Amino acid sequence: MKILFTASEAAPYLKTGGLGDVAAALPKALSDTPDADVRVFVPYYKAIKDNPEFHIEYVTHFFVPLSWRSVYAGVFKATGDRDNLTYYFIDNEYYFYRDNAYGYYDDGERFAFFSKAVLESLQHLDWYPDVIHANDWQTAMVPVFLRAFYMDLEAYQPIRTLFTIHNMEYQGKAPNSFVDECLGLPEDWKGTMEYDGCTNLMKAAILVSDRVSTVSRTYAYEIQNPYYAHGLHEVLQAHSYKLSGVVNGIDTDEFNPATDPLLYVNYTADTLEKKLENKRFLQQKLGLATRDDVPMVIMITRLVGHKGLDLVQAVMDDLMWDDIQLVVIGTGDRQYEDMFRYYASRFSHKMSANIVFDNTLAHQTYAGGDIVLMPSKQEPCGLTQLIAMRYGTIPVVRETGGLYDTVPALNPETMEGRGFTFKTYNAHDMLDAVRRAAGLYHDAQRWDTLRRNDMAYDSSWKHSVEEYWQIYRSMV
Repeated sequence: MKILFTASEAAPYLKTGGLGDVAAALPKALSDTPDADVRVFVPYYKAIKDNPEFHIEYVTHFFVPLSWRSVYAGVFKATGDRDNLTYYFIDNEYYFYRDNAYGYYDDGERFAFFSKAVLESLQHLDWYPDVIHANDWQTAMVPVFLRAFYMDLEAYQPIRTLFTIHNMEYQGKAPNSFVDECLGLPEDWKGTMEYDGCTNLMKAAILVSDRVSTVSRTYAYEIQNPYYAHGLHEVLQAHSYKLSGVVNGIDTDEFNPATDPLLYVNYTADTLEKKLENKRFLQQKLGLATRDDVPMVIMITRLVGHKGLDLVQAVMDDLMWDDIQLVVIGTGDRQYEDMFRYYASRFSHKMSANIVFDNTLAHQTYAGGDIVLMPSKQEPCGLTQLIAMRYGTIPVVRETGGLYDTVPALNPETMEGRGFTFKTYNAHDMLDAVRRAAGLYHDAQRWDTLRRNDMAYDSSWKHSVEEYWQIYRSMV
């Protein structure tokens, strides 16, 4: 079966968040299936084009009709096989030769162009997939353009589409004039595109795609509720018959404490004393007190509201007066960046605020940490808790989305479960969960049992890939 996987980012070429990890790991896992031909399409960003480590060659070019425009599109391809995959890059320097992937006034136009260029490129590559797997609002126009402009062409008619929602918060909203001025869709498509007084790209993709998925079973239910759906609950309820939740996995080759080249010392579940060496290394690197007897709580996250940082902010004084250490890595909203910087300056011996994204430091922190805190207001899947468990770092999470699916609450009597949870979105419930985890840390025997259990959890794509193949086969 031929699968076209399209996304706005994919590691290692460009990654700003979890989507970049998924768009690398899932196609890689799919390609391990016999007779699978998986190809990935991403924009040819400046960061990719200017990186000498990537070996990429020109394939072809053409012009893409986009409303009144006729826009140049180049197609480039990564040379050599990377995990049995073919990576294609859609080039247009006006749209993509910029310092960042997102955050521009014309993001809607940029990704509409990308979506149409992906479809247009198939004629020039003479390769037609059985299924196009589009991801998030940036590629939401792929199934729409396919239906609107390409169904008269025989080669496109058998193509089926799966649209995956990674985060409902970002839907690709634009003024209604966007349909004419940029998309160039016929008049009878305006009803499909419009929702709640504006153009909504995600809504349109939900309507026209053959199947819709999201990244955990719980999140598939949650987004049919107004609290989580950001206005699209009625659309999702009406199309629930084609909605599935498939939990993300991680690349277990990349995230493997036994072989990870970025760690101070490699270790396994049988050599957890070496994990302690990573903790001491991290403490020294970050200027924290070198103590074995204090639990290190880590947060590796985007510093934005839906990650539950208002809960953390509400009890920061309590956390700092507890006998713990706190390490934060991430960037985001200024109010949270400044808050963590403030507390790190006050409690420099026990807190480190790293307002950056540093991949090496992130790996070292997964290995050196004892507890990972994820108090999310909403979390479609979450990869941080999966990576942390792989490194024997115990999750403290709110029971939402993929956190609920992957971190069952620990029963301290039977030692069944994988972490510490709280249900209500409440700062003191969160604080209680952190304190319960910190308390168990001092029971060395039971703490090691929990760490070994978490490290044994299968966080690979194995089971999820099987579910995706079931979805693909149901369409063709």
